[in-house]
Amino acid sequence: MTGRERVRRALRFERPDRVPRDLWASPEILALRKTDVERVLELFPSDIAYADSPYAESERLRGKPTTIGVCTDHWQKVWTTRQSGANGERGKPPLIVDWSGLESYPMPWDLLEGADWGRVNRSCAATDRFVLGVSETRPFEVMQFLRGTTQLFLDLVYQPEELFHLRDRLHAFMLRHITLWARTDVDGIVLFDDWGSQHAMLISPKLWRAFFKPMYRDYFQAIHSAGKYVFFHSDGYIRPILDDLVEIGVDALNSQLFCMDIEEVGRTFRGRLTFWGEIDRQIILPLARGEWVREAVRRVRRALDDGRGGVIAQCEFCPDVPKENVMAIFEAWQEPR
Repeated sequence: MTGRERVRRALRFERPDRVPRDLWASPEILALRKTDVERVLELFPSDIAYADSPYAESERLRGKPTTIGVCTDHWQKVWTTRQSGANGERGKPPLIVDWSGLESYPMPWDLLEGADWGRVNRSCAATDRFVLGVSETRPFEVMQFLRGTTQLFLDLVYQPEELFHLRDRLHAFMLRHITLWARTDVDGIVLFDDWGSQHAMLISPKLWRAFFKPMYRDYFQAIHSAGKYVFFHSDGYIRPILDDLVEIGVDALNSQLFCMDIEEVGRTFRGRLTFWGEIDRQIILPLARGEWVREAVRRVRRALDDGRGGVIAQCEFCPDVPKENVMAIFEAWQEPR
């Protein structure tokens, strides 16, 4: 069974021959310990591949995001990188300090206009793995770039007219972006937005449903209309919106399961949603050893894995994680249920 078929069967609850695997190797680990990553992949090949990036360099881009120094991205946001291979930290003031700058702020249309979508298709044709396209569609995060996190939370409470205008401009850009991705040969499309803190949502579920849910519904509908699968990532405690994500079409969810009641989540959503990882990367991955690591996987499997599918063994490999822990995770996923 190819990786593509294995993942599709997991998504459809059609009993794949084993649980599909997906290793996320951070830029830092690839820069510092590439040999370790290669060894893990040699023993536990991934069933998921990631399409080549289609994007041309934006006229706004200055510097490189994983090189020590200062970088400006295509949203005109400034990032400071302090360690080679690491993701940078956001710096400098918001891009739209007051609403007078809203109309003059240009969306990065050049990012899409110069994109080479044929490059995506060539990377899909070169593998028999399930191919994901990683989109730039993350409205909540981008609104924080533009207004600053604190100010955006105030905007969401007071809801000035300009906030809706900003949302609509962003939505038009991001929907066009998703539509272009959906025309390619990828099997699924990834969207990212972090909605949870350690123990609660960052905004109320009611506000999320009123303001952001309709945007995601449009993105997911565009993906499904093209026959692709929706893969969504969100950190933190997001239990209050899991029903909503299923309702509007998320096929596979990457979330911090260990921030939630894994057993309750399993009882409620097993067979309705594919859980695309993850094993706790705050404590277990960097600090645990041996049997503790394996038992974490067994707990997830007891709650979510009934043999029909609906799970993908995703693991994030960062510099603070021993190679042995990553290998223990994939070994535990291979154990008989």
